[in-house]
Amino acid sequence: MNFTTLSLDDLKSGWHSIATGFACNYCQATWPSDSLPKQREEHLNLVHGGNRSQLVHLKSRYNTLTPKQQDLLTAFASGIKDQELAEQLQVAAATIRHQKFTFREKAKQAKLYLAIYESVFAQTAAADQLIEPPAQATLLDDRWLITEDKVAQTLQQYFDFDQDPIRLKRWPKKQKVIIIVLTRIITEIPTGQLLTEPEINAYLKPIYFDYVTVRRYLVDYGFLQRRADGRQYQRPTDNRKD
Repeated sequence: MNFTTLSLDDLKSGWHSIATGFACNYCQATWPSDSLPKQREEHLNLVHGGNRSQLVHLKSRYNTLTPKQQDLLTAFASGIKDQELAEQLQVAAATIRHQKFTFREKAKQAKLYLAIYESVFAQTAAADQLIEPPAQATLLDDRWLITEDKVAQTLQQYFDFDQDPIRLKRWPKKQKVIIIVLTRIITEIPTGQLLTEPEINAYLKPIYFDYVTVRRYLVDYGFLQRRADGRQYQRPTDNRKD
């Protein structure tokens, strides 16, 4: 699941709406539209240890909490008294109170930032929305500042969509255009499967003659994961995941 597409309410509840009802934020579980919230909460508690725990420990580049902060928030959520927690951690109770104050201040900052951001960008046309880089991307810089409208225009210029599979007409020179091209090529590779190098090549060869270059860029930009031994590749289940 791409957590950046979920609303604040979706994140706090642990599920989101789909065409047929509701879906879990953390697995493939779904519920019909007439299901009760209690059913979804039971699933989150039994399968995922509760939505709060999942959020606090979420593995995402957007979760900037340190392990110590995660442990503190987990303790605070349990309702433990400040003095008792201080004794467990062998620190002064004032230290615990300061940590709570720090968390509250960060929440206020986040609320104000969100209000500012939404007031500036809420009316932005869909064509001006930026694409999301893959979760594994490490080369995050202004090369990823690409609008969806730009993607649509570029793909028409570089691909022959009358072919099956699609054919890349030429390899682009600009890095932004390369990223755009890769966002389309990766959709030809199945998700969640471990594939050998020959199997990956079999998907890429019909698309472009220099499939080795394509494969290298897919890995470099995080669209494909390559095992340490270099023999197997995998397209993550959600290339837009956080």
